[in-house]
Amino acid sequence: MREEMERYQSWIYLLCIVAGLGLGLATPDLASLLEGSLWPLLGGLLYATFAQIPLVRIADGFRDWRFLSALLIGNFLVIPLAVGGVVSGLPLTPAIQAGILLVLLVPCTDWFISFTHLGKGDAARAITAAPLLLLGQLLALPLYLWLFLGDAWLQLAVGSHLISAFAGLILAPLLMAWVTERLAARHRQARRLIHGLGVLPVPLLALVVLVIAASQISSVIELSDVLLQVLAVFAAYLLFAACLGKLLGQLFRVEVFQARTLAFSFGTRNSFVMLPLALTLPDALQAAVVVIVFQSLVELFGMVAYLAWVPSKLMPEPPGA
Repeated sequence: MREEMERYQSWIYLLCIVAGLGLGLATPDLASLLEGSLWPLLGGLLYATFAQIPLVRIADGFRDWRFLSALLIGNFLVIPLAVGGVVSGLPLTPAIQAGILLVLLVPCTDWFISFTHLGKGDAARAITAAPLLLLGQLLALPLYLWLFLGDAWLQLAVGSHLISAFAGLILAPLLMAWVTERLAARHRQARRLIHGLGVLPVPLLALVVLVIAASQISSVIELSDVLLQVLAVFAAYLLFAACLGKLLGQLFRVEVFQARTLAFSFGTRNSFVMLPLALTLPDALQAAVVVIVFQSLVELFGMVAYLAWVPSKLMPEPPGA
């Protein structure tokens, strides 16, 4: 069941977005009521997602220094500098720029593992790297906000609303997931719980995007022209990320399977973590929420293209492998 949902998740999210937009247009009052369920849904989504990441194995990620160096340099140095430099020069509103930066600056820690496996990458290294990617982005995000968006965003990052969202929707699920994984090492019931939680991310995210689409329909209508421009940005980013994975794989002389893993890591971004933070922004910046949700949809279809392109065309196995 889990594998089937993950295989068709792009279409599931698309249907939920369309259903949410229709619901928001037909019954605006009901859409407003549904918005109250967004925070519990996000909390459950992040707990279920974090529980699939082997948080208790963070130390395992330090064993292959070449792969790890390429992964961290790409995700936390090259991509932020490239994205920040390009986005700052685009003629977009601050809210749209903020949405693009928030969603592209930090790497994914969950479904990139599934896509790495499906794309014939090194899924084992993807699993051991996921906790490091999560820890790195939590530490780097305030620096990115200050560097690319200025002092006002740094103050916003340490403001009471954002800190409350960060503690309640990121740190709390993260701690709960870590405790669950520790218990799973000794108790069969906890292992069953983690296995059961593995089924939840796709349906929970589908509900999240449905609620957001229903409650943000007015913003979507206002931003319809801008989203076409943002689509070009996100499509160009996917092409850049795949090529960066190949380049850094060659520079650090990692195997082709690990280079593919780099491409899938660079191509997937952590909209799950950024979404709760964006929802706490002032009303004038709420367009960032629409941009983040839109990026996740573009990314999912981009990953489908990656699966056909990366292992067979961009990074094929060498002859005789």
